[in-house]
Amino acid sequence: MFEGQPQSEIDALIKSNPEFKRLYQRHSELNKKVTDAELGVLPIDDTTLGQMKREKLAAKERLLQIYDTTLH
Repeated sequence: MFEGQPQSEIDALIKSNPEFKRLYQRHSELNKKVTDAELGVLPIDDTTLGQMKREKLAAKERLLQIYDTTLH
């Protein structure tokens, strides 16, 4: 998600910003579930999968907003 960004900056935000930490963990969790569902490992209906993808995207957008506001 933060390709090209220094991991040290991401780690610092995780430690210093509780919202960023929560969203980062939630995004990672959703990413794994979506991947598993698309591979057929996690049985899930299309509606739930769509909701998870939308939530994942919203988390990513907020994470990027926090990152840009805080560090740049």
